[in-house]
Amino acid sequence: MKHIFREYDIRGIYKKDLNVDIVKKIGYFLGKEIKEDYVFVSYDARTHSPILHNWLVSGLNKAGKKVISGGMLPTGTNYFANFRPICLDGIGKIEIGGSIQITGSHNPPEYNGFKITVDKIPFFGKDIYNLGDEILKSTIEIEDNEKVIEYDLKSDYIDYIANQFSHLKGLELNGIFDCGNGVAGVVLRDILEKIGIKNYEILFEKPDGTFPNHHPDPTEEENLKWVKESLVKRDYAFAYDGDADRIAFLDKHYNYKGDILAYFFAKNMKNPCVISEVKATQVMYDEINKFGRAIMYKTGHSNLKTLLKKENCDLAAEVSGHIFFNDRYFGIDDAVYVTFRIMELIDRDFDFIKEFEKLPKVYNTDELKIRTTENKKFKIIDELKDYLNENKNRLNIKKIIDVDGVRVIFEKGWGLVRASNTTPVLVTRFEAKSKEALEEIKEKFQNILKKFL
Repeated sequence: MKHIFREYDIRGIYKKDLNVDIVKKIGYFLGKEIKEDYVFVSYDARTHSPILHNWLVSGLNKAGKKVISGGMLPTGTNYFANFRPICLDGIGKIEIGGSIQITGSHNPPEYNGFKITVDKIPFFGKDIYNLGDEILKSTIEIEDNEKVIEYDLKSDYIDYIANQFSHLKGLELNGIFDCGNGVAGVVLRDILEKIGIKNYEILFEKPDGTFPNHHPDPTEEENLKWVKESLVKRDYAFAYDGDADRIAFLDKHYNYKGDILAYFFAKNMKNPCVISEVKATQVMYDEINKFGRAIMYKTGHSNLKTLLKKENCDLAAEVSGHIFFNDRYFGIDDAVYVTFRIMELIDRDFDFIKEFEKLPKVYNTDELKIRTTENKKFKIIDELKDYLNENKNRLNIKKIIDVDGVRVIFEKGWGLVRASNTTPVLVTRFEAKSKEALEEIKEKFQNILKKFL
C-alpha cells in the first residue's frame, strides 16, 4: 500500500488500495497531526466518496477530533474552509485546524484519494510519506463512528464569491461552462445567478462520479470538444477537472494554458510577483520580468502554494490550469474563483487574442511521457544532470536549471526532463523559436536521455 502515499496527496483505487482499514487509519493518524479540535471534511462526486467519508470520519473521531462535514463540495471550497471562521449553532465562531478533501481529482472513476491542509498549509512530501509509514506499521483497530457536525459551507462560499464579484452584475458573458459532471456544478450556477451574470450555458452540470459524458480532465484536448463546438456561437468557454481545482479557458481562437493566463493576470496588476513551474513557457518569465518579477519553481500544487506564501507573491500558476491567487484571495487553487477573475478581464474589455498574439512566437510540445520505474526515475535525473554539466560547452548549453528535474537552455529554446512525483514516468517538454529548432532540440535531448534509460 506504500504507493498510495504520494508527494502531494494520498491516492489509490477504491477497495483495492483504499479499503476500510487503511482509510480509518488515515483518519486516525491525520487526526493526531491536527492540533486543533475541529477538522473539516468534504468530498467530490465519485460514487464511493461518501463511503470513504464515513471511514475517514471514524478514524478522525477515534483521534478525538470534532468533525465538521460539508458534504459534496469542490476542492477549492474545502480549502476555503481553512481561511474563514465557521459559525456553529450553540457554539459560535470556531477556526478549524485543518481540512481533508476526498477526491480522485482527474483520475479514472475507480480512483479516489485525500488532499490535506493542516494549519492553513498543504500537508505533503515528507509529512505524507511519514504518515504512510506510521499507518502501514499500525495494528490499531478502529470502530465505526460516523458522528459529524453538518455545516452548510456551500452557502458561505457562494455568498463570499458572489460578494467579491458583485461589480460584475449584468455582465453579458456569452459564455459556456463545462463542469464535466464533476463538483464545479455544485456551486457554479448559484454564484452566476447571485451575481447576475447574463447569457451563458452550463454543460454536464449534474455531479456524477461515473462521468458519463467525458472524462473530467481539461488538459486533454479530446475532453474539450463539446465547448469547442459551442464556440461557434459563444465567445468564451470554461472547463473544469473533476474536483474543480483546475481550469481551462478558451475563446474562438485559442486555448490559453495556465502560464499564459498568469501573464494576462499579471498585466493587470501593479508590480506583480508571479510564480510558475519548470514546464511553463520561457515567454511568460521573460515578459513578466519586464514589468514585475517571475519566479521558476517546482511543479506541484503543494510546492507552488507553499512558495507563494513564503515569497508573498500575487499569484502562482501551473500549465495544467492550477492557478493560485494570493492577491485578494487565500493563495489556493480554486478554479471557480479563477473563473470570475477571468470574467473581470472580460468586463474590462481585455483583448485576449491581441495580447496573446503580441507575445514572442514560440513552438512547444505537450508533455511527452517516458515509462520507467519508481526506483529508476530519480536516479536517471541525477545521472543526466551530471552528464549535462560535464558536457555543457560541447553541447552548446547556455544554462542548466535544476530546481525540478533538468531544464536545459539552448540558444534557440529549451528542453526539460523531470521525474513525476506521482507515477513511474519521466516527463519531457520542449520549446523553441522555430519548428525546425524545436525538432532539433527535441531530437538532441531525447538522444542524450536514451543513454540513461
